[in-house]
Amino acid sequence: MKYTKTILKNGLTIISSERSETQTISLGIWVNTGSAYEKLDENGISHFIEHMVFKGTEKRDALAISEDIENVGGQTNAYTSREFTAFYAKMLHSDAELAVDVIADFIKAPTFDTDEMVKEKEVVVQEIKQSIDTPDDAIFDYFQEKAFENLPLGRTILGPAEKVRSFDAKRMRDYMATHYGVNNMVVVAVGNVKHDLFVKMIEDRLADYDKKASFEIEPQTYSGGFFAENRDIEQAHVLIGFKGIEYKNPMYYPVSVFSTIFGGGMSSRLFQEIREKRGLVYTVYSFTNSHTGTGLFGIYAGTTADELNALLPVVSDEIKKVVSDKVTDKELERAKTQLKASMLMALESSSSTAEVMARQYLIHNRIISTDEVVERVESVSKDDIQKAAQMLFSSRPTYTLLGNLKKYPSYDALEKMLKI
Repeated sequence: MKYTKTILKNGLTIISSERSETQTISLGIWVNTGSAYEKLDENGISHFIEHMVFKGTEKRDALAISEDIENVGGQTNAYTSREFTAFYAKMLHSDAELAVDVIADFIKAPTFDTDEMVKEKEVVVQEIKQSIDTPDDAIFDYFQEKAFENLPLGRTILGPAEKVRSFDAKRMRDYMATHYGVNNMVVVAVGNVKHDLFVKMIEDRLADYDKKASFEIEPQTYSGGFFAENRDIEQAHVLIGFKGIEYKNPMYYPVSVFSTIFGGGMSSRLFQEIREKRGLVYTVYSFTNSHTGTGLFGIYAGTTADELNALLPVVSDEIKKVVSDKVTDKELERAKTQLKASMLMALESSSSTAEVMARQYLIHNRIISTDEVVERVESVSKDDIQKAAQMLFSSRPTYTLLGNLKKYPSYDALEKMLKI
């Protein structure tokens, strides 16, 4: 990923990567804040701000924002995660300045109109209800809550309805004043872009934006625990998790390769043993989520009430196998190839590339080259994989269930199964 970087006098970082053969540009502003950086009485405010900036700025009302972008065939959107909030667009390169103008206004000049706020609160409340009503969404929130109980990282991104309804313009402006600083964000563009022209577009709009992020991040400590909710639905959803690793941990790449071997695709151990050989599930996979200072490794499966008792002992057996015995050369090479191919294919998209560059810069304060990532993946050994497995499965488990729960192993029973 070739790129050019400029830091404005106010401290705002601008990064671009030119692809002159294309006709489009993907650009956006990424802010290093999200629900994990909210206080208890602020839970959901990052996400609500993300919604509200689309409801009007000093230059455009909500309709004008949509019409101005769509009149030229562009797309604009945003998202909030636990540690990032992003505002981005994809346009024909000739319309890049319009996209910059709209997104810069999101950061600098949202109006937080009272009437719009009243309506949007109920929109977000409906989003919260929809998430609760979707079992394979809800169980991940329950899982996160038990893994990091009573901590910001364990709270939902959307927040509870009562808190969302309590937010006002002052609360949101105060939050942006402390969390939306030039030292806490990056502007990125990928596509048919000339760096100097892009810098000028940003400078014209944000050179006088002088806010500096200043907030405390509560230490996030993995705890583990148990939660079950019986619902009158066909499936039983189950998540088993363990303490993972932070972004900067030297084991980041071994854990990524391990997760691919263990539960990352149709050739993985979990899929082959649990679905293909035994037919216990439709869906089963493992995943690794890194955060600042900590992380989470998990195993998800969707099964039936009758198969739940049979499923968990098989998962436990697969964990014990991978902890005690080294993986094969074939498994290791396949996993490495999967990871490299996934990364390289994603980088063919300008939007995905902008996302990767922004996150890397906010996490590592630099862009990690593709060659470096490939080298780190290639350097993972069978010993590293076994070390990753032993490290991950040594912590107290997080065990969450949701759905048709007739009979299932207790938390104590699961702990005994998993004892290595």
